[in-house]
Amino acid sequence: MYVGIDVSKEHLDVASEDRAFVAQFSNDEQGHGELARRLLELKPTLVVLESTGPYQIEVSLVLAAAKIPLAVVNPRQVRDFAKAMGILAKTDKLDAGVIAKFGATVKPSAQPLPDAETLELEALLTRRRQLVGMIASEKNRLQALFGPAKDSEAAQSIRDHLSYLIKSLKKLERDLRKRLERSTAWKDKEDLLKSVPGIGKVTAMTLAIDLPELGTLSRKKIAALAGVAPLNRDSGKSSGKRRIWGGRATVRTALYMACYASLRHKKDPTSSRYDQLKQANKPHLVAIVACMRKLLTILNAVIRDGKPWNPALAGH
Repeated sequence: MYVGIDVSKEHLDVASEDRAFVAQFSNDEQGHGELARRLLELKPTLVVLESTGPYQIEVSLVLAAAKIPLAVVNPRQVRDFAKAMGILAKTDKLDAGVIAKFGATVKPSAQPLPDAETLELEALLTRRRQLVGMIASEKNRLQALFGPAKDSEAAQSIRDHLSYLIKSLKKLERDLRKRLERSTAWKDKEDLLKSVPGIGKVTAMTLAIDLPELGTLSRKKIAALAGVAPLNRDSGKSSGKRRIWGGRATVRTALYMACYASLRHKKDPTSSRYDQLKQANKPHLVAIVACMRKLLTILNAVIRDGKPWNPALAGH
């Protein structure tokens, strides 16, 4: 039996692929307990949920603690599956059945969920990105003011808010740093990542937290997971341009910025690759993405081997 769960803020709509089991539970502590007990009785092959941010985290942890096989999947994959099956209508109860059918057809692997420490670090890192974005927005608003408006109450309000955001960001970064330093495993991983030229503390934190699979997958799989593996777009005699898409945007952004920093070093792991591609008249972005993929391959090897970066790895 494959069971799908459609998660909303208030309710959990649950259905098996054959619709023999259909139920609704409240998305709270009591509902989570009732759902876990019912699923333990049914002994499903797999329970499938869509990744819906904060609404699915708590129920996922409860089911994982109850040793119920669980897979958290990309909502876009489920929606594309529903369209392919000709299911265009969308309701919570219907979605639960579609998710169950997706599980029965695709059979995604059951996934171990991150522990509480990892989830807390992810939340702090997400909040850091939000603060950085708000600071950039407020600076842009301040720069947009001109003439007498620069000394107006509106301008002062922006400056006050900027000051508050910057202080909040510094405090959050101190807290994040202390949490990482208290964990030997996290600190060791961060130190290994920072041994690679161009990888600073923020990039190392992002990769360690947002890409926990680093060091456990092949270079092709880790590139696809991060979204830096070019994908073919060929049909018949037509050969389209290979493009990157999907993957984890935060990881891809971190690699992009790291490559720019890394290219400033004379003995870095990517500058020779960039120069080769530019000499071959490859577009700038194509060369940068190739460097991002090479940098990720080296980082993957560093974590896999548990050894700091060595120039010899640049050729692997």
